Amino acid sequence: MTQPSALTSLNAPVVHGAQGNTIQIALIGCGGRGSGAVVDALSSPENGPLTLVAMADIFPNRLASSHAALSGKFPGAIAVPEDQRFLGFDGYRKAMDCLRPGDIAIFATPPAFRWVHFEYAISKGLNVFMEKPVTVDGPTTRRMFALADASVKKNLKVGVGLMCRHCDARRELQRRVRDGQIGEIVSMRAYRMQRPGGNVFVKPDPSMPEVMFQLRRFHAFLWASGGVFSDYNIHNIDECCMIKDAWPVKAHAVGARHDRGDHVDQNLDVYSVEYTFPDGTTLHFDGRNLENAYGEFASYAHGTKGLAVISTNRHTPARCRIYDGQGLDDTRLAWAYPPEERSPYRVEWIYLIDAIRNDRPWNEVRRGAQVSLITSMGRMAAHTGRIVTYDDILNSPHEFAPGVDVLTAEGPAPLLAGPDGRYPVPNPGLVTEREY
Repeated sequence: MTQPSALTSLNAPVVHGAQGNTIQIALIGCGGRGSGAVVDALSSPENGPLTLVAMADIFPNRLASSHAALSGKFPGAIAVPEDQRFLGFDGYRKAMDCLRPGDIAIFATPPAFRWVHFEYAISKGLNVFMEKPVTVDGPTTRRMFALADASVKKNLKVGVGLMCRHCDARRELQRRVRDGQIGEIVSMRAYRMQRPGGNVFVKPDPSMPEVMFQLRRFHAFLWASGGVFSDYNIHNIDECCMIKDAWPVKAHAVGARHDRGDHVDQNLDVYSVEYTFPDGTTLHFDGRNLENAYGEFASYAHGTKGLAVISTNRHTPARCRIYDGQGLDDTRLAWAYPPEERSPYRVEWIYLIDAIRNDRPWNEVRRGAQVSLITSMGRMAAHTGRIVTYDDILNSPHEFAPGVDVLTAEGPAPLLAGPDGRYPVPNPGLVTEREY
């Protein structure tokens, strides 16, 4: 495990924009998010010439299907020969070794590996785009803060996949809220209530090695992803913090898990969190993953003069708008962002590439780690049954996967099942010093 004191060797300045006009890219993590990030990078003419030259994953089928799909969509920009498609837990190093200082590494593996990959990228002088969340617990957040400082000192450009921050509609809403159009914010609320998606609920699969099973179904395991709470809910929490322009200082939460037969994941089915900001304003977040239950996907800010809708139904288009009064009454609609909206998934890449090509300051790591920690703070409050402060989660000694940097496919997993084949789940009020 790298200690912050070792980071001083990573601080030498590097040249940006790579060599020549074409920026090379290595993709580490070839699932849907990683492949989608490549699509977003290559789809905007403003970004100039980009070429994918290396890929890495631990699952052969994901690497192969990603390469085939990307080659079909961007035949002129995918130049990944067979010997630059790497499999295995050390593939991230081999893929980044194919790049030059100033090129870009995309990190789209489960977030447990984010600090490991980022540390190596800094040592290579590489710019980075990393998916969210970037941490899942206090110890990895502290480590990521130290790496963020090292990357800034080295003048690296780093984007984090919290695309709501780069949404044109949300930025205009943020400007209007700052100008006082809804008055002082008195409360906020957000919802991600849906049927189970991804690998939220899983059953045992004895056909796979334990480590590979848990990583194939990473949403199910807190060490790999922060669970459904961190992986799914971070965007709604982040966009509320964006509009409030503040970070919560404590969380009070409840959660519940229903009888799910032989499912063995660690997730609770419902979460309800009250976040408190420094000025006493609260954000109420409700998350649910159940079949045949009421669904809602939205975020709101209530002010002394009116209501701001931050998002509705999905991440994009956000359908940002402001109402006079506190209800969704179309007769009192005061403002709405036009339906024509650039994809924030593309916009975040436009900003990152512009910063690389023109050597502008651009490093989102600390903010990405901050909201990852804030999200974990709410999760920890639900899992322990305690009020959890920012300092509590930041200084928590419970690192979910302390050996992730030396993990192997056949080695022991960070999480072990009990004699009954079930993994430890949160026990609020019974286990209070750690989440499981």
